Formats: sequence, structure tokens, C-alpha cells
Amino acid sequence: MEILIYFAIIIIIPLWAQMRVKRTYAKYSKVASSSRMTGAEVARNILQANGLYDVAVEETRGYLSDHYDPRTKTVRLSSQNFHGHSVAAASIAAHEVGHAIQDQQDYAFLRFRHSLVPVANIGSNFSWILILIGMLSSMSGLVLLGIIFMAAAVLFQFVTLPVEFDASNRAMDQVVALGVIRNEEERETRKVLNAAALTYVAAAAVAVAELLRLILIYTGMQRQD
Repeated sequence: MEILIYFAIIIIIPLWAQMRVKRTYAKYSKVASSSRMTGAEVARNILQANGLYDVAVEETRGYLSDHYDPRTKTVRLSSQNFHGHSVAAASIAAHEVGHAIQDQQDYAFLRFRHSLVPVANIGSNFSWILILIGMLSSMSGLVLLGIIFMAAAVLFQFVTLPVEFDASNRAMDQVVALGVIRNEEERETRKVLNAAALTYVAAAAVAVAELLRLILIYTGMQRQD
């Protein structure tokens, strides 16, 4: 039973979250916003309303590749959202600008997440090497070290959650205040933002499940010793 729950978490939940995002995005990318603003226009309007004149808005390749780059102070929107007039394009553009506003206001969780990036990268890249070597050689110390590295990556996933939810809340406030969306569009916008947030929740759930499984392996090795 436990193994079924484990595989449900690491396989089914992420797939369901991705399908939910794609389905919701596909639906609302066909619904034009009442303001008829493109995603790029939405982003620029919110940036200007918040005095962020030094933040650029650029088009980027890829499907749902939208992101905010704090190093270059740039909001990058995928082509469909950059040029699109849809509720989905407005929602995603506003969400990415939400990160720019966080950056401007020195949002604590955003800063903490940035500080974790080097450690999380090391944890993601080297934790499994240490764990596999430790398991093959029956060296529980190496397994423990790998678990510690992986725990840093898991912490990064958890810190990402408040950052993303806060960016969505800021996005919602901005599009309503600036008249980008109206009336029933608020519900539709919230659906797009919530669907996107599910991917981060799923990623965090998978990371925790994997960490717990490795901890159980380590404790089993300790009993054998």
C-alpha cells in the first residue's frame, strides 16, 4: 500500500497538475479579456503603475516559458502570452510582474529563495551520486550526506510556494485595480493562477516523498549496522 501511495505522489500528482495547467491555459487562452490588452501591454502597464521603469519586457521562445529574471530585471513572456489578448495571457503576464514587484520591495521569501539557489543546485546534482555510492558500498554516512544535500533542494521547493502564491495575489490585485479584467473575468483569472500554482505544490509533494523514502532507507541501513 505504501509503495502505491509513493508512486501516486511522484508520478500521478505531477502529471495531473501538468494536465490541469495545460487544460486551463488552453481554455482561457481562447477567451479575450475585456481590455483587449496583450500580455506585453499588461506587463508594461503594471510595471509603470508601480514605478518599475527599469524592468524590461521581452518575448521569449517556448511554451509557457514565462518568467522574471531578477539578474537582468526582465519579465520574459512566451510568444503566445506576449502577443495574446486573452485572459490567460493577462494572468500570466501579471504573475511574472508580481515577481518584479517582490524584487522591488525586497520580499523576504524571494530573497531567501535566491540565496538557496546555489545550495539547491548542488543538492539536485550531487545528492543522488552520494546516495547511490553510499547504498552500493553500504556506507550509510554517504547516504546521510546525500540526504542532507537533497534536503536543501526540498527546502528550495517549499520556499518557492509562498513566493509563487504571493506573486499570484499581487497579480490579481493589479489586474483588478488597473481595469485589465472586469467582473466575471476575476473568477477566470483566478482559475489560471491557481492552476499554475498546482505545479509548484506537486513539485514540493514529490520532493518531500522522495526525501522521506531516502530517510527510511538510511534508517534501515543504520539498523543493519
